[in-house]
Amino acid sequence: MVRRKDIDGSISVPDFYGKELRWKREAAGLSLEAFLEGSFYGKTYLSDIERGQRRMPVDLARHADRVLGTDGFFERRCEDVRRARRAGHPVYFEKVLEAEKYALTIEEWCPTLIPGLLQTPAYARAVILAGLPLSADAEVEEKVNARMARADLFEADHSTPEYWVILHESLITEPLLGAQDMSRQLDRIAELADRRRITPQIVPRNQKAYPLMAASIMTMTFPDAPPLVYTEASYSGDTVDDPALVERYRKAYDRLRAVALSPDTSLAMIKAAAEDYRSGKQRDRLE
Repeated sequence: MVRRKDIDGSISVPDFYGKELRWKREAAGLSLEAFLEGSFYGKTYLSDIERGQRRMPVDLARHADRVLGTDGFFERRCEDVRRARRAGHPVYFEKVLEAEKYALTIEEWCPTLIPGLLQTPAYARAVILAGLPLSADAEVEEKVNARMARADLFEADHSTPEYWVILHESLITEPLLGAQDMSRQLDRIAELADRRRITPQIVPRNQKAYPLMAASIMTMTFPDAPPLVYTEASYSGDTVDDPALVERYRKAYDRLRAVALSPDTSLAMIKAAAEDYRSGKQRDRLE
């Protein structure tokens, strides 16, 4: 018997993957609800996968193989899905890039950099060049544009997640950019807060020991899937979905929020710092 040539799913992933899943499910006579019995996911999540709009998590792929008797097919093809990168983002960020579009809540703690969802093009460009100094201009601009596209999350015609961000005070008092660019960066954060798209808090620099001092994290919750935590270093990132570890991060974030300044006080600090940069009163470490 001649073995049929396997299809390279990365050519049309995630569409091929999703269509294959739907075909197998319907051939087995299973509704979305029946297929998902025994899993932690909702039918909207599965429907999005079948339409090529979401990527299959490994635990759900294993569930599919058990229910459909597909001998590990969907788990193996998860690697094809992982390889199907979106331009402008590293492989390790793919799961977060997709997940944040469907989140009910997104909460970030950023001790060293303003998070990507809030960055202006100038700030993003400076961060990208600092990490990848030999990149061609076209590659840098592709990454900047990809980062800016994520901020569509905050626009009125989108289903906006509740976004909460905790920043260290040094991010607004020790500028990464020149004064005018820095004022525009802080104006961007203030504008989103004024539109009630985000809630910012500041951890003051005179705060001594506090939770998550050595970590930069993002936590996300969903209406149809278990919560996730994302942690990141300079050239790598890790998505955590183990329930016990997610809960530990959740509690640490809540304790961190408790030592931060109130949202109103924090926003006033951000606006004051932006005005100081604009008027030349704020010290510019680049000078």
